[in-house]
This record gives sequence, structure tokens and C-alpha cells, in this order.
Amino acid sequence: MELKYKRVLLKLSGEALMGEGEYGIDVDTVNFIAREVKEVQELGVKVGIVVGGGNIFRGVSEASKSMDRVTADYMGMLATVINALALQDALENHGCATRVQTSIEMRQIAEPFIRRRAMRHLEKDRVVIFAAGTGNPYFTTDTAATLRSSEINAEVVLKATKVDGIYDSDPKKNPCAVKYESINYLQVLNEGLKVMDSTAISMCMDNAMPIIVFDIYGKGNMKKIITGEKIGTIVEVDNA
Repeated sequence: MELKYKRVLLKLSGEALMGEGEYGIDVDTVNFIAREVKEVQELGVKVGIVVGGGNIFRGVSEASKSMDRVTADYMGMLATVINALALQDALENHGCATRVQTSIEMRQIAEPFIRRRAMRHLEKDRVVIFAAGTGNPYFTTDTAATLRSSEINAEVVLKATKVDGIYDSDPKKNPCAVKYESINYLQVLNEGLKVMDSTAISMCMDNAMPIIVFDIYGKGNMKKIITGEKIGTIVEVDNA
């Protein structure tokens, strides 16, 4: 089977792990995502994952308004570690060798992020989950995803969402919203489209790293993207 992408960075929001719930981790949803990842990994694709923590705690949420921003952001980073461990457990239950690397050292439960070690894990066909964001406050896990994608020489960032692409307005609120098949980075920034934060988009633009926004709950979507099918919306240098 011909593969369009052989090394990818999957960006999962914490909310993606909730399923239909309002908070926390839905076991069935995590297992579904693990099966989707295993399906592409078995094709020989090297997979890195960055996971968010918004299902547990988000540094810019209402719950953190009275907190020091730096403290709240560190709490959010710790939430991503909980999600990473849950995802690791699900992946390994489905037969995927997995390593968790964290930007904040916590050696009893995960490796510290070391680029060369991460690259070696990928070469050995292990899925590598990058947790704790960049390890710095004021940066989102979207920015962590774009940073790690460049560090591991990924060919694309797969931005997993609950919608099937990028629209000119919220399709849940506006039934007339128009979906983009492709779009460039400057359009995303100029139109204020909520794909990723501006720092993450700018980093992808600077490194010519394409982003594919797709529906994580669509069965087989990851495999379809890997094999070249047009799923979701691609953000790239030139969408002409």
C-alpha cells in the first residue's frame, strides 16, 4: 500500500478523550483512538502524539481566573500527563509499543523529553506520546505539537477535532458555514479561524509544516489521510 505520509504528529485535544462526556476520560473513546493509531502504525508509519489537558484542567479556563497564570498553566501541563498515561495504557492494551516523554521531568512515570531518544523510539516502531506541552507557561499544546513535529522530522501535523475540517464560521451554530478544502497559513491568521493558536500556525508557516484538520471520530480517517485520500482540510503554504 502506497503511503503519502510516513512520519506524522497527531495532535489530540484533551476534549477529544471525553467522548460525549462533559469532563474526564471516556474509556471507549480512548480505546477507539488507540485502534485508529494502531491501524496506521501497522502500515509502517512513525507516529508521535501530543495530547492536551482541557478535559481535566485548562490554564485559561474560567476555573483558573483567580489563579496566577503560570501556576494555572503548570496545572494544565500536569493534566496532559494524566491523558498521556491513559492513552499509553490503551495503546499497549492493543499491542502498540509506546513511550511517554514529558517536558517536565517525572522519571517515575515517564521519560524526560530527549529528541534523540524520541527519534530512536520511532525508528523502533514505538508510538511516542509527548506530554506536559513545551514545559513552559504561556504556550499551548498546539504550539508543543508544531514544535515536536519539526523536532521529529514529521511530514504533517494531524490536528484531530470533533468537526470534519475548517469552516468560515462555527458549523454547529451556522448551518450555512462553508468548509475549506484547503487554506494557507496567512488566511487562517488573517481570518482569525480557530484552528490552532497564532503561535502554532506561525511556527508551521515558518517551517512549511502542513496541518490537516480532520474528524477523529470518523472510523478509518487517519488511515485514509495516510494513504492519500482527501479528508478534512489541509493548511499549507499555497492552497491555489
